[in-house]
Amino acid sequence: MTTSAAIPVLSARALNRATLDRQLLLRRSSLPAGAAVEYLLGLQAQNVKPPYYALAARLDRFAPEDLSRLMADRAAVRIVTLRSTIHTHTADDCLSLRPLVQPARDRELNAFRKGLAGVDLDRLAVLARELVETEPRTMAQLREALSAEWPEADPQALAVAARCGLPLVQVTPRGLWGRSGQVALTTAEHWLGRPAGPAPAPDAVVLRYLAAFGPASVKDMQTWAGLTRLRDAFERLRPQLVTFRDGNGVELFDLPDAPRPDPDTPAPPRFLPEFDNLLLAHADRTRVVPPEYRGRSWQGNQAHRTLLVDGFLAGVWKLEGEELVIEAFGRLTGAQQEAVAEEGRRMLQTMHVGASHGIRFGAVVRP
Repeated sequence: MTTSAAIPVLSARALNRATLDRQLLLRRSSLPAGAAVEYLLGLQAQNVKPPYYALAARLDRFAPEDLSRLMADRAAVRIVTLRSTIHTHTADDCLSLRPLVQPARDRELNAFRKGLAGVDLDRLAVLARELVETEPRTMAQLREALSAEWPEADPQALAVAARCGLPLVQVTPRGLWGRSGQVALTTAEHWLGRPAGPAPAPDAVVLRYLAAFGPASVKDMQTWAGLTRLRDAFERLRPQLVTFRDGNGVELFDLPDAPRPDPDTPAPPRFLPEFDNLLLAHADRTRVVPPEYRGRSWQGNQAHRTLLVDGFLAGVWKLEGEELVIEAFGRLTGAQQEAVAEEGRRMLQTMHVGASHGIRFGAVVRP
């Protein structure tokens, strides 16, 4: 019988390097944009620009138009999936991952049940589908149309019920680089021209999650997906996985042949967007966020754009007029500042072709 003492322990730094490697942040990948979005199981997309910055940090020779073209061609879409938040997914993942996380959407709807008294949710789904497939609708338009059918119900609850019950995607031009547009919705099946498949077996998604975010615990994946009760899937897969423990004794699962680099492998600076999945995909985020910086990348409900130095959260950044302003949480060495500035110049050249931005290091940000 294997004892916990015989299971290898991975330090926070070892987990950091393994996760950075899986996340294409230890060295940039030559993957095309669509393949990267698929491999990463989607990109957090609460705002329009973060998926573009996320790929710029991870891919060699990336241009924003690469992802924008996928969106325009309907090969990638914006839809509420993981953690009940908006993600950019490939069309295939949209049609499979959305059914997988339906239990989370059902739980979200429970908070609005009081405002839906007397509403036939099956009939609502049919009517909402007809509305958005006739023409894309904003949430305000959905509220108005559904309220005409159920005038006694809470209008917001009616729109939420449609959003939770149907796989609604945001149609372009919303999400395109350099374009703007209000959020208008239709069903994924209508937008993509094919039906959604059945929810994939969680086992298959566990393997994909470990490939992109491992080594990880059951709780880590549940946090990433916004789902519960995934333990059984991990147990079914246990014979084909390897296990470790973190410094707190938590069991971690991984693919046998997945990369786990030496903890001393150099990690270049990286500029990440707000809501990057690297910082959201684990219950225990110390593999990226030093304990002393916990909560520093958020302010209220808003997330800051983050800076990694030596693989760990080290500061935040923003664009102010013609300047890239970098605010470190601690003092950077001269060599670190030079490497950060060089990475900043690369990011600006990728994302803002032809623009002229200065780079300024702000005062060290204290708690």
